[in-house]
Amino acid sequence: MTAPDINALAEDYLVYLEIDRGYSQRTCHNYRLYLGRFLDWAAQYAPQSTPQTLTAELLRRYRLHLARLKSPQGKPLGKTTQNYALIVLRQFLRYLLVKRDLSTLSPDKLDLAKTDEHYVNFLREDELERLLAAPDVATRQGLRDRAILETLFSTGLRVSELAALNREHVWERREFSVVGKGGKARLVFLSPEAAGWLVRYLASRHDDFRPLFIRYSRGQSPQKGGEGMRLTPRSIQNIVSKYSLKASLPFKASPHTLRHSFATDLLQGGADLRSVQEMLGHASIKTTQVYTHVTDGRLRATHQEAHRRHRDKGPK
Repeated sequence: MTAPDINALAEDYLVYLEIDRGYSQRTCHNYRLYLGRFLDWAAQYAPQSTPQTLTAELLRRYRLHLARLKSPQGKPLGKTTQNYALIVLRQFLRYLLVKRDLSTLSPDKLDLAKTDEHYVNFLREDELERLLAAPDVATRQGLRDRAILETLFSTGLRVSELAALNREHVWERREFSVVGKGGKARLVFLSPEAAGWLVRYLASRHDDFRPLFIRYSRGQSPQKGGEGMRLTPRSIQNIVSKYSLKASLPFKASPHTLRHSFATDLLQGGADLRSVQEMLGHASIKTTQVYTHVTDGRLRATHQEAHRRHRDKGPK
């Protein structure tokens, strides 16, 4: 029996991601890009590639290729970008082994590039209050923008998830479901403050457009329930960036900064990591663990309060 061609299997895998896993078009595009680059590179060593030709030595050479790769400007490929390419390859190997029952290299044998410890930017209480207060709520744009900022901080939504919201999701409701990465649904919650600003914003609207957050430029587009009026993720990013400058924050904030601030606020308030994982919609607890730095101070205080050697006040 002839071994299946690796390029055909890659196409099957990409279809699997889109249809069975429900990955977005953008994610599938990225997977196609990274997987295609690997297959083009591998063809010079094994023109008739099969799952069996994906050996540990071949993938070691590929890691070396990524580490030495330079941009047209002469800059080396970042470790995060290298690891994204390797993670795509790992998942492809797992698909071959688990879904297709084919003999190939175990994905666990493909090591990732070592990176510096990841640290996330989040807003401290005074910085957050300055950002939330930055919009001029006497205007309809400012009222909308305040509702956007409050909703991002209250729910921890990704910017794409926020942009996709419709009016029926939140009208007079304090909790609702969203569908995030990989088609995974989760429950999100609105604080009384966020719900109040949303009610004020929606009460100021004199349209029947379906999107929750709409633009106020370039005239109206009522077709298809006002879908053409929906704010795009890029527009929302620009809105947050504008108020970040207005609030004189120490760094340029983004919608993801408010997601980081949401997670940080929960952990500082005593939430457990598993609950935060659920509310963020992370598939793996490892992704959520980047926020554990915020618990260090609380853990230190607990240790100092509870540990015997602290209670004894040192050596006698």
